[in-house]
Amino acid sequence: MASQNYPLWHNLFRSKGDDLSEVTRMWMATPLFEQIPERKCRELVNTMHPRHYKAGEKIFSSGDIGASVVLIKKGHVEIRAGDKLLAELSEGDFFGEVALIVDEPRTADAISVDNAELIFFLRSDLDEWIQRSPRDGAQFMLNIAKVLAARLRHTNILLSLQAE
Repeated sequence: MASQNYPLWHNLFRSKGDDLSEVTRMWMATPLFEQIPERKCRELVNTMHPRHYKAGEKIFSSGDIGASVVLIKKGHVEIRAGDKLLAELSEGDFFGEVALIVDEPRTADAISVDNAELIFFLRSDLDEWIQRSPRDGAQFMLNIAKVLAARLRHTNILLSLQAE
């Protein structure tokens, strides 16, 4: 029989770092961590902040001052501007990365669709990491710039299609 049928055995032989490894793997799969060594990402994941949200709970509201990028470990999140649905996100997706760059109000609401586990990477943790590891920090900032440029390009295309 499989060990997962017996929680005691499963827990005894399960690696203590499974959660750390899973979150590291998820971040490494995003464009934010392209060309950054996995061990550096793993160090950062150790400083990140997991939070649980219930269905319908607001993660942040439009107008809030942002201070983090958020990775969806489990669950689904909607990004809304008023009544308009901007994005439906799920496991492995991230949002709010603009808050790592500028100290300005959020432009949309983020709402948990179901019970969700989210991982917050705070700007203060990024600032400390950049001081400790400037080369990797510079690569991370370049990666954010690429993500923002891609999202802007996508938005411009959508807006031009709506204008037609």
